[in-house]
Amino acid sequence: MFLKPIENTSGFTRAIHSITRTYKGKNIIPGSSTLFFVNEDGYAVTCKHVIDLLATSETVNRKYSEFKNERDKLPVDGKLREKLKRLEIKYEYRDETIIGIKNNFMNCVDFMSGFTWHTHPKYDLAILKFNDFNKIAYTDHAVFVKNNSKVQQGKFLCRIGFPFPEFTNFKLNEETDEMDWTQDGIVNSPVFPLEGMITRHLAAEGKLFGIELSTPGLRGQSGGPLFDEDGFVYGMQFSTKHLHLGFDLEDTEVMINGKLKKINNYSFIHLGQCIHADIIKEFLEEKNVKFYEE
Repeated sequence: MFLKPIENTSGFTRAIHSITRTYKGKNIIPGSSTLFFVNEDGYAVTCKHVIDLLATSETVNRKYSEFKNERDKLPVDGKLREKLKRLEIKYEYRDETIIGIKNNFMNCVDFMSGFTWHTHPKYDLAILKFNDFNKIAYTDHAVFVKNNSKVQQGKFLCRIGFPFPEFTNFKLNEETDEMDWTQDGIVNSPVFPLEGMITRHLAAEGKLFGIELSTPGLRGQSGGPLFDEDGFVYGMQFSTKHLHLGFDLEDTEVMINGKLKKINNYSFIHLGQCIHADIIKEFLEEKNVKFYEE
């Protein structure tokens, strides 16, 4: 049903690879998110919370650079531990505090001087523009559904994104105390499709803004397109809600590997939420960004 649309949509859907580290963490944590292009001019849409992460990166990295500069000037004496503790309090660093974030746009453009963005004032939606590139590295672009009457309960749609980061091309540079991208390891993560049936429409203040699906949007699929069997884009994945079903089990005995064990289980249904195509198109029009619909 979605074989050809997945292939076509993958041509303009791209991953953002992110790596983070915490103050006392010994490992680099890989993560991913998704964007998709709406025209041939380097314009893409993604979630506002994805842009927030990108925007935060520079501030987080600059703060740790300033911390290191002060830390490295501390005299190595009997009071080093005490002075380092005061410095950690000054910078509000605890064990789990994120001190480094680096991002990598995968196969979007050949080169860029940077990027600019617009975030929607109400919805989890953003427009991203790649600046000063010579050549695009994506193929085709989204075509939005024009007739919103097709967005009805019971219709099956599909999402794609990059929820399972398998890339390993990074390392911690011990000399500089910084994370680096490398030429070694796995560079890409596979695209992951997930279908779902439209269960309800999402509205607020009397305005329809989203589509609810019967299956969850997975972490890393945020910013990915929602499309039908013909490849027309109906929206963009932005979050998942969790509804308690009430089928709870408490101190219930079940047979596991031939032994009775008491278990607790609290059941939820996880429903994906997508920004409606009409909201995306309105925002693109407001910012004078060309898009296609049919």
